[in-house]
Amino acid sequence: MTELRYTADHEWVRLEEGVATVGITDYAAQQLGDVVYVDLPGVGDSVRTGQQIGEIESTKSVGELLAPLAGAVLEVNQAVVDAPELVNADPFGEGWLVRISATELPPLLGEDEYRSGLS
Repeated sequence: MTELRYTADHEWVRLEEGVATVGITDYAAQQLGDVVYVDLPGVGDSVRTGQQIGEIESTKSVGELLAPLAGAVLEVNQAVVDAPELVNADPFGEGWLVRISATELPPLLGEDEYRSGLS
């Protein structure tokens, strides 16, 4: 399995053959509570690192989805738009959010670094 990288904003990134799949971590999903709405960017949109590219709304709050890297949006996960609860049920699998073109990742956290920041 390809190694995941993490942002301090609780997003994960998996880079495979120039495509970065992005989602939120299980910690972020737990903190949000039951996700009821997901707003994602459009396919073809250009994004900058740190730019807000969407929102995830739960019964408790609204969280921003920030681009962890620059590139073009190649795909959005329509399944989470149609069934937002997938973000809670499987944040590292079926609950992924967007795929962005990428040739390299900016400096991101490894799993140990990310997990140590949670305590």
